[in-house]
Amino acid sequence: QVKLVESGGGWVQPGGSLRLSCAASGSILSIITIRWYRQTPGKERELVATITRDGTTNYADSVKGRFTISRDNAEKMMYLQMNSLEPEDTAVYYCNADILSHSPYYNLDSYWGQGTQVTVSS
Repeated sequence: QVKLVESGGGWVQPGGSLRLSCAASGSILSIITIRWYRQTPGKERELVATITRDGTTNYADSVKGRFTISRDNAEKMMYLQMNSLEPEDTAVYYCNADILSHSPYYNLDSYWGQGTQVTVSS
């Protein structure tokens, strides 16, 4: 069974930094596309950043130049480095990945982490 577990959220003052991590485990053959989303109460989940298997990245306009998405394919780890944080970045952050697994059959599916709270305030 494939599982994504996030860590790294917390409280930070405006202008500060946080690094979110997401660890994938299970019968994984390949992690294809990785995405980070965020959600605040009463709003739809927002796509923040995407990274493909070959390393191509895309960012929401609201985080360009401040956030960096990365991945370690060998360790099955995914990261979101967040710098120059603003109160508007306060949200629950979720990692999401398209993963090819085998348990016992080949399966391509989209998996979600449990979410981690990021709070930016003074």
